[in-house]
Amino acid sequence: MSLGLQDLRTNSLLPGTSACPGCPENMAMRMVGMALGKNVAMIVVAGCSSVIQGIGPKNAYGYPVLNIAFAAGPAAASGMWRAYKQRNKDVTVVVWAGDGGTADIGFASLSGAAERNEDFIYLCVDNEAYMNSGGQRSGSTPHGAITTTTPEGKRGNKKELLFLMLDHNVPFVATASVGYPHDLIDKLKRAKDVNGFRYIQILTPDPYGWLFDPSKTAEVAKLAVQTCYWPLIEVVEGKVKVSNESLHCLKKETRRPLKDFLSVQGRYRRISEKDYEELEKYVDSLWDRIKSMS
Repeated sequence: MSLGLQDLRTNSLLPGTSACPGCPENMAMRMVGMALGKNVAMIVVAGCSSVIQGIGPKNAYGYPVLNIAFAAGPAAASGMWRAYKQRNKDVTVVVWAGDGGTADIGFASLSGAAERNEDFIYLCVDNEAYMNSGGQRSGSTPHGAITTTTPEGKRGNKKELLFLMLDHNVPFVATASVGYPHDLIDKLKRAKDVNGFRYIQILTPDPYGWLFDPSKTAEVAKLAVQTCYWPLIEVVEGKVKVSNESLHCLKKETRRPLKDFLSVQGRYRRISEKDYEELEKYVDSLWDRIKSMS
């Protein structure tokens, strides 16, 4: 897919935000604008993006924005899309939340909205920790990763939000990475045309929490996919499609070594061989489940 001139002019992110250098959430927000256009209302759950947008009543996102508490994003979106519908306004309601607000504090509200098949798009920008409050571990933090609350490395694998959302039988579930913008933009465009609850989980590597050079954000996001740690898939009405960038992961012998991804991150500087083997088993089981679905 090639981006047209109109896609490039439609930008949901204005310059001069307070984001850190190499911020992946800024990257993802630009892609949202390219994919969804202007008729969007954004609900931002507490996190980095609550600060990045600037001081109210103005914001840098170019959309009407409702900033809301950790647990309330999906509940607010449930009312918002109905309000627009009653006024006959064609507006795409989007919830933007981190992994802490998705996997942990906000999961009850998220699960309820998914079960009711509420008509909005939920975007989880997954940087695998509570980065805005100091880098504490979240339910999405992977095994062996160092955080401020797991200084020796987290014990146990990350919560599998992908499969949890699929268990709700919603019409659209997908994963994406800021390292592959065309894939993310395509999935957002397709999600816009689906009625009902839509969930996209976007890998957003944080340079300061993951401990890598801020100029390497896109490279690290690509490595996650290339080493099969992060699958790129799309499930529409129960039909599974593995994105082209992840097709090599269906066979174990064609996967790039996981160490290529881990070695560029300081958060894995203390990883043991046993922990590495545990992560490899995690990747194997992840792809076994995807293959069984497809």
